[in-house]
Amino acid sequence: MTHRLGSWTPPDDSVTALALRGVHAGYPGTPSVLDCVSVTIGIGRRTAILGANGSGKTTLLRVLSGAHQPKEGSVVSGGAVLRHSRRGLTEHRQRVQLVTQDPDDQLFSADVRADIGYGPTNLGLSQAEVDARVDEALAVLSLTQLADRPVHRLSFGQRKRVAVAGALAMHPEVLLLDEPTAGLDPAGVEEMLAAVAALEAHGTTVVLSTHDVDLAWRWAHEVALVVDGVVHQGDVEDALSDLGLVESARLRPPWSLELLARLGHDPASLGWPRTPEQVASVLRARSAVGCQGPPSA
Repeated sequence: MTHRLGSWTPPDDSVTALALRGVHAGYPGTPSVLDCVSVTIGIGRRTAILGANGSGKTTLLRVLSGAHQPKEGSVVSGGAVLRHSRRGLTEHRQRVQLVTQDPDDQLFSADVRADIGYGPTNLGLSQAEVDARVDEALAVLSLTQLADRPVHRLSFGQRKRVAVAGALAMHPEVLLLDEPTAGLDPAGVEEMLAAVAALEAHGTTVVLSTHDVDLAWRWAHEVALVVDGVVHQGDVEDALSDLGLVESARLRPPWSLELLARLGHDPASLGWPRTPEQVASVLRARSAVGCQGPPSA
């Protein structure tokens, strides 16, 4: 099932990039992974799919991408219900691209340039158009200097960015990223988030799955919290300030909410600070007000 949180309402069809409607999905041996799930991805809205390992996040992404056909319900893509035919899936995958958690599942060409160009080449584009798309993707993901490097000589973080670049070269309207920061060091996480921002600047709607609550808190506009096959979707503030809901997902609330609560502050009254810099700023401001003393007569 899907629960809407707070005052959140899904966008209407004119601003919807991708949606699930009443989806039931599972696998042999685990028939019920998603239970009557409806999710709406708004155009240009950052949506984080949050949940513990094994909660169903990857299945949700696979259904959205067309890689997994639900037992019941529908995927709505480009205003139309996705047909899981060869033609329907081909058209859908030109609009929606999925990048898996392990880049080695998607990288198989000899060098970076060839790997990024694989998808556009299979679209039947001219070589000039393929080259233009590859160059664009290399630039957006800051990979130009690595264009001719063998894939096996790349670091894990670089391989992740190459996998994202390959998806970008398909010019998708929606990019689904499965745990894009998993296994990355702090510098790698910042590089990935910078790459995501560049994708958004090119007009791509980005959806990412993660079990990193702090990442979702600082990045997302909306959250789809997966709890044992049930999805709770809402604004990030409503979702992640609901401590009971977050705990039921076997997660912890964002560190900034925990800190402010322990200090006796209401995060909402402080504007929901999300980054360390924002938290420090509001605490300094509160401290300065508290130290002014009573007004003079």
